[in-house]
Amino acid sequence: MKALLSLLFVAVALVARPAVAADATEVAVVDTSKGQLVIEFWPDVAPNTVENFKKLAKSGFYDGTAFHRIIAGFMAQGGDPLTKDLAKEELWGTGDPGYKIKAEFNDRKHERGVVSMARSASPDSAGSQFFLMLGAAPHLDGQYTGFGKVIKGEDVLEKIEQVKVVRSPNGEPSKPTERVEIKSVKIVPASEVAK
Repeated sequence: MKALLSLLFVAVALVARPAVAADATEVAVVDTSKGQLVIEFWPDVAPNTVENFKKLAKSGFYDGTAFHRIIAGFMAQGGDPLTKDLAKEELWGTGDPGYKIKAEFNDRKHERGVVSMARSASPDSAGSQFFLMLGAAPHLDGQYTGFGKVIKGEDVLEKIEQVKVVRSPNGEPSKPTERVEIKSVKIVPASEVAK
């Protein structure tokens, strides 16, 4: 009798559970001054990196930042909170959320559209800065944490890639001549985004 009651309790508990949406996967909708990008996440290979990005996005951290480094055929880097302040331009590329996260290097390839974490020489030095791949870069594979991919907005990637650049203070031809702003990053269910 005890076993039967126990089984009945489990069955009732399962029936009483709220229904889970068929597609509970979340994506990032990135509104930029060049248009909208939609990014799918790879929590299977970079769970902590994905959660960090989502947390920052939900807090509005990325809103008003800019892509401060663009190299055609390679990548566009953004996510630095210092890019919100034009007076701090000489510091762009050095900002973070006040903490670092551990690397989650994985076997995903750094090819066009992939989103990966920017870092310094230390593997565990990423915080908020990320880059969008504008071409294939096999030398980054296994060295940087790829955590997602652009699934909508190839035309926007092209517009970002075509922004004219000049030499940055370190001599690299990567400083955009116009501001490419990240107006907002929203985390939404994938089912809300039209394919």
